[in-house]
Amino acid sequence: MLKPALLILVCLILLGLSLRLLFNGLRQTGNERILGRLSQGQPQRVVHKSSWTGLERAFLRAGLGRPTERLGQWLVFWILGVLLGFALGGWIGALLLLLVPPAAVRLFVSWRYQRRLSRMIEQLPMLLDHAVRSLKSGRTLADAVLGAIDAAEDPLKNAMGRIQRNMHLGVSLADAASDFAELYEKDELRLLALGLKVNHRYGGNASELLENLIKMIREREQAARQLKAMTGETRITAAVLALLPVSVAGYFLLTNPIYLLSMWHDSSGQTMLASAFGFQVIGCLALWRMLRSL
Repeated sequence: MLKPALLILVCLILLGLSLRLLFNGLRQTGNERILGRLSQGQPQRVVHKSSWTGLERAFLRAGLGRPTERLGQWLVFWILGVLLGFALGGWIGALLLLLVPPAAVRLFVSWRYQRRLSRMIEQLPMLLDHAVRSLKSGRTLADAVLGAIDAAEDPLKNAMGRIQRNMHLGVSLADAASDFAELYEKDELRLLALGLKVNHRYGGNASELLENLIKMIREREQAARQLKAMTGETRITAAVLALLPVSVAGYFLLTNPIYLLSMWHDSSGQTMLASAFGFQVIGCLALWRMLRSL
């Protein structure tokens, strides 16, 4: 009974991932139409994609470099771990070592990306303020932005070094900023890139544009902090609900391990434990999605 339950759990996880990809595709369709209208008549860069583009993109956004340089070693270690798990724990151990390491890496990279991105958004108003002062002193927009990047601190300086490299290769400031914004997928960066593209095509007061963007970013940051303070009780409740079943199971395993082991050696008990694990995973995913929507 355990193997069918595990197979059903894997199918449910794959179904959830497929639905998520579907919703992301539907959301990106509207953004691509808007960007397509803005890029009409502009030269398009040829992008050479590989089968590991998504993996490299995730690691670059998290500031971890290119994983393909050490990918072979990590795959060998992963396969050896799966074989070791099969030798020690059978199909259950192999399944755990097959699913847990990629999930752990995915969570770590996502956490690192979100933390790095939030720090970058905090530093962005200071960078734009430096660019505004350079503009008012008589420098061009491109020189002002490049000078502001040189004066910034990490991680924003390291991340926006991508704009500097593209501009040194002959790419315009607007296109380099658009490439940077699409890499990190953040509204503030996309607004900056859109403002630079409009200014590049139609002209206008660049310093006023950047000042309005600084004001908008600070207002969004203040609103986000107020929302975080207002939803603190909700987030604590979600954390308690997610950790309570795991804590109770750990308590039983420490105080009365025979209770859980007797369930594990019984077919109906295995079904109950597998079902409880599946419902726990589904509940944690649901709570995580609810918290992300706040």
